[in-house]
Amino acid sequence: MSDTYVALLRGINLGGKNKLPMKDLVEMFGVAGCRDVESYIQSGNVIFRADPSLSATVAGAVTAQIAERFGYRVPVILRTAAQLGAVIRDNPFIAAGAALDALHVMFLADQPTVLAGERLDPERSSPDAFKLLGREVYLHLPAGAAHTKLTNAYFDAKLATTCTGRNWRTVTTLFGLAGK
Repeated sequence: MSDTYVALLRGINLGGKNKLPMKDLVEMFGVAGCRDVESYIQSGNVIFRADPSLSATVAGAVTAQIAERFGYRVPVILRTAAQLGAVIRDNPFIAAGAALDALHVMFLADQPTVLAGERLDPERSSPDAFKLLGREVYLHLPAGAAHTKLTNAYFDAKLATTCTGRNWRTVTTLFGLAGK
């Protein structure tokens, strides 16, 4: 029995750095044993099917292939289609009436400890706001992602994990693609 997954790669094809053609990325997921692989936009979003037993090795296998072929290491964070649906359902800023174009999600590689979560400063980038729930940090960025101090580097350091962010439109589109 196979499940549908979404892989979120951090830091590829941004500002001319870490160039990685999507056709090559799709091929790497196939080599790692995934099926029905497709990419969405150039920033490293991949939807695929795999047996749950294989999913534990996919991120490492793809990261290793990228390092071997392109010479840099890229974190790969996975979520199942069901987990992505829960991310959409649980966004606390939607219930509060936030504009959808101001919403973003940081996907964390690991569950942070309670102590790590307490290190986050709610006033770091006012009027921006965030809410840590499980392995996601929900962001409300009224002035946009380019103007916030709530960055990958900040959450990586404070939560002792790796994260990658997506805007709300990308999150919901990936869920739609994963559910088809």
